Amino acid sequence: MATDSKAFDQVSRSTDESLPLKFRLIGLLPLAFFAAHFAFYWKNGGLDNMFWMCNVGNLALALGILLGQKWMIRPAVIWLIPGLPLWLFEVVRNGGWLLTSFFTHIGGLAVGIIAIYKVRADKRTWGYALAWYWVMQLLSRLFTDPFWNVNVAHRIYGGYETIVSEYWQFWILTTMMVAAGLWILGWILLKLFPPRSNNG
Repeated sequence: MATDSKAFDQVSRSTDESLPLKFRLIGLLPLAFFAAHFAFYWKNGGLDNMFWMCNVGNLALALGILLGQKWMIRPAVIWLIPGLPLWLFEVVRNGGWLLTSFFTHIGGLAVGIIAIYKVRADKRTWGYALAWYWVMQLLSRLFTDPFWNVNVAHRIYGGYETIVSEYWQFWILTTMMVAAGLWILGWILLKLFPPRSNNG
């Protein structure tokens, strides 16, 4: 029993040392990005857009950093990475961009890189990120307007109609693509930010 208590104390000290209060305060930044984006859509309509993975990723990143929960930080970071080029693609394709969206994508990812450097990567992160994707797709399908097609939870994404004709086929295809992409990103993060021996 004494040995178990000692081991627990050691893990607790390691967690406190790796995520000090000074570091956790940077979690206020993605929280501010999320809040500003939320306020924009609250005022102008389209609040369903807050369900997009990048926007929720800012909230998860903020909570993970502020609460010192590494299991929340890592999946948030892994989703903010592909979110940036996808956002840029949509900006170029549709024209126009929001200042608050700039902060949630570029600002959120910048904070995410700092955070993953601190907490390091984990080999299970891609699996957590995939599970999160499924949860957000389900929530998006249940609670968002099909007009926005948030997280492609309602219909086939434009351009894929020539590849598949039914949504279930599209869902299977994109799920396989997402799983492969997350695994690759997880592998890259492990190479760039390998876990430390005392990292929890």
